[in-house]
Amino acid sequence: MSMVTVDAKVDARGLNCPMPIVKTAQAVKTLTSGQTLEVLATDPGSVKDFAAWSKSTGHEIVEQSVDGGVYRFVLRRK
Repeated sequence: MSMVTVDAKVDARGLNCPMPIVKTAQAVKTLTSGQTLEVLATDPGSVKDFAAWSKSTGHEIVEQSVDGGVYRFVLRRK
């Protein structure tokens, strides 16, 4: 399981693009640099969406997994 401490969580299960990213962007604004955010999503497109969002914003994806159709991302704020 995760060795990364999670500072905040976003449950975006059941939401379709672009809502997982929108909710994540809102939550990241509440964090300070270096803090982490766990996001759970069920939209298969979220894998590509989070990769592109991370690249464009500079926030790092430190963990990524899928279990039973639930995609889990742990992001570190830049």
